[in-house]
Amino acid sequence: MFIVATPIGNLGDISARAIEVLRGADIIAAEDTRASMTLLEKFGIKTKLASNHKFNESGACDYFLGELLGGKNIAVISDAGTPCISDPGGLLVKKAVEHSIAVEAIPGACAAVAALSVSGFEIKSFTFGGFFPRGGSDAKKAAQKLLCNPGVYIFYESPKRIIKTFEIFAEYLPDCGICLCNDLTKKFERIYRGAPAAVLCELQKNPSAEKGEYTVVIDVRGKESEAPRELTPEAAIAEVMVRQNCGVKEAIGHIAAGGEYDFGKNELYAASLNLKKMFGR
Repeated sequence: MFIVATPIGNLGDISARAIEVLRGADIIAAEDTRASMTLLEKFGIKTKLASNHKFNESGACDYFLGELLGGKNIAVISDAGTPCISDPGGLLVKKAVEHSIAVEAIPGACAAVAALSVSGFEIKSFTFGGFFPRGGSDAKKAAQKLLCNPGVYIFYESPKRIIKTFEIFAEYLPDCGICLCNDLTKKFERIYRGAPAAVLCELQKNPSAEKGEYTVVIDVRGKESEAPRELTPEAAIAEVMVRQNCGVKEAIGHIAAGGEYDFGKNELYAASLNLKKMFGR
């Protein structure tokens, strides 16, 4: 079985070896058979296509495994880039390895590595986080956790969520460095650089911001890299009361709704009672 990387935009980035493997395979397991036809037709590849996407991966895996055990050669591709990296393919590789079936990588394009290479950041190590958590408290908590471990992080993001995500970055990671890549290797490729607030401003000015695919490289350094203070529930309530100029009840509501602090309702209620005892009100 072969794991074949395909171009992330520019079809000229496919390797001669990848074309050879795709032509010689008995079956191509494709994330989207319709999307893959453009690539295959471009290079005159007529190999049989079979669907292998995230919604049918479990069931399709049994079919592909049976074909592999029967002696067939299967090439796995995703819509773009390297399969198994935030894309289908990993389950089939796992099953193949369990059945002692040889798995061979045909390397090529990967959006995360491409973005990293043009980021301009000093890179001794990096962390790939796949798609950034969807909005709300999960995204806020993810941003806060980055502060505890300085370094370089890479995320993918949907064009429909990119502005909301950068609003969170601007609030919780104001001093980090950003290299935001949109539609790498494609005709309208664009790279944004700077602090989150500056990149957010550029995105808001761009009428086409909600188009194409995004890869975010974040350099978490400096004072924002320091671990956040470990507050007690009482201290957190008091801090919000001062900042928001509100009472205990309103502060608890703010904490419970905002995801800024990781305290449960019972902890906050007990803390409010302690505060009343401490201050007699």
